[in-house]
Amino acid sequence: MKSENNYMRYDLRIIASWVAPESRVLGLGCGEGELLHYLKSNKNVSETGIEIIESKVAKCIEKGLSVIQGDINEEIEDYPDNSFDYVILSQTLQQVYEPSELINSILRISKVGIVSFPNFCHWKIRQQILTTGNVPVTRQLPYEWYNTPNIRVLSIKDFRKYSKDIGFKILKEIAISPNKDNTDGRVIKILPNIFASYGIFQISRTELK
Repeated sequence: MKSENNYMRYDLRIIASWVAPESRVLGLGCGEGELLHYLKSNKNVSETGIEIIESKVAKCIEKGLSVIQGDINEEIEDYPDNSFDYVILSQTLQQVYEPSELINSILRISKVGIVSFPNFCHWKIRQQILTTGNVPVTRQLPYEWYNTPNIRVLSIKDFRKYSKDIGFKILKEIAISPNKDNTDGRVIKILPNIFASYGIFQISRTELK
């Protein structure tokens, strides 16, 4: 369904392209289920989702998705080892209190984790800090310091180092800069830690054959 894919957020389209058909997929903080619905409809995945906001869970259920309401840090502990082929954590890592515990849980219950987050070292953020002296507010990070849900600041470079510190493999990575309405964008290959708005990583405990 090409038309549906075109309406999906640029970063989610990239994530969807990394998921094999007929896989078992868990979406953490899955929102209104845009990605899970696409994967179910177009790749025949067996989908499960966890979302904390009740109204968003209701939207998922309206779409026929298997989504429960709950805290991802707590609910993920109920799944046995190797329950899924993929666990997707899209633009949520920076809001997690215990990221290492969550990453370890993701890699316990799945073969592959897919993690994306806004790059806090994007040049526009650096420029705002340098020129204004204020905590930056951008299209990707549209919050003031007092109402932001983001409790972590990390960059693409930080996540690469983090993988070595924690002990997981980066199987694939891509740095992107979406356009204004997130319907399209560019892959950033030169100095991604400066010029990319988001990083998307495919991770695992071991190299896959």
